[in-house]
Amino acid sequence: MSEIVKGVLGGGWALLVGWIAPAAVNVVLAFWVLSGTRWLPGIGRLLGEGDIAGATLGVAVLVGLLLAAVQTPLYRILEGYLGWPHGVANRARERMRQRKLLLADRIAAVELVDRERAGDLDTDGAAALAAMRAHRRVRRHLDRDATGGAVRRGLLHERLRRFPVDDSQVVATRLGNAIRRLEEYGYDRYRLDTQIFWYELTAVADERTTKQVEQARTTVDFFVALLYGHLAVAGVALVGAFVHPGALLWAAVVGLPLLAYCWYRLAVVTTDEWAAAVRAMVNVGRVAFAERLGVTLPATLEEERTMWARQSRLVRLSYRDFSADDRPEPGIDAARDASAPAPGRPVTRSR
Repeated sequence: MSEIVKGVLGGGWALLVGWIAPAAVNVVLAFWVLSGTRWLPGIGRLLGEGDIAGATLGVAVLVGLLLAAVQTPLYRILEGYLGWPHGVANRARERMRQRKLLLADRIAAVELVDRERAGDLDTDGAAALAAMRAHRRVRRHLDRDATGGAVRRGLLHERLRRFPVDDSQVVATRLGNAIRRLEEYGYDRYRLDTQIFWYELTAVADERTTKQVEQARTTVDFFVALLYGHLAVAGVALVGAFVHPGALLWAAVVGLPLLAYCWYRLAVVTTDEWAAAVRAMVNVGRVAFAERLGVTLPATLEEERTMWARQSRLVRLSYRDFSADDRPEPGIDAARDASAPAPGRPVTRSR
């Protein structure tokens, strides 16, 4: 029994909490919503009253496993990559880019107001502040932002941090941008492409760091699974409402999509913890990663960025294309530590 619990608390915990638990919630919800139709009594008579709980648990496990198996396309739909018409995606992406720029302008305007109140606003700053006050959308928020104190300003910075740094990386949805910023972090800071080296980084990171990443991702999975389950139950309720109209069915049709939107917004907010865990893994794990690759981190950040860019090209391109691309510059072997053990072998240190 202890081994089963240990297994659940290990690798199976993310699956249980992230996908099976919300699937169980939605299965129970579906049974309750459909209880006023002719379908559920038929199921009850077929299974017998004593088997309803077991059947519910079995269905929940199957649905949870199915959702976990197709989680990549489920996420890509919510991120704006899959199933979006080209024109709709472009308009949504531009709307998100404008939202990011507005947040940046609001923060800049508050800082200019602070400088104006302190009496150290120069001519260029005064012109910039006048332009901000003339901007319709910035002006609408400026008074509240400037008088809202540190808490309101912190919230503005928090919302801005849910976007990728690079404007060209902005995507069509809130969740897509919140996830894109954690995917972009390693490349933006160090030119370490974490999308390419994700499994290598998790392999060399310490257990506590990888567990933090997994737990933070599990929270987002939970809300995503709840969201899709609520929409599925609402769809079934809509069919049932047309066949056998009832107040509970119509309440589910209206209420569940609203709840799904709440779960979506909570999924966006909980990516903050996920982004922090990934940031920690990149900041700390890249040192161990370089050591396992048999390379030495250069003394300056600029040289390190060049090294990781070459390592990324080595993996992303074929060797022939990489060699041709890298030929005008010093080779990748320049960063290799001759005294380091061969990559893949355990690193031992004398005490």
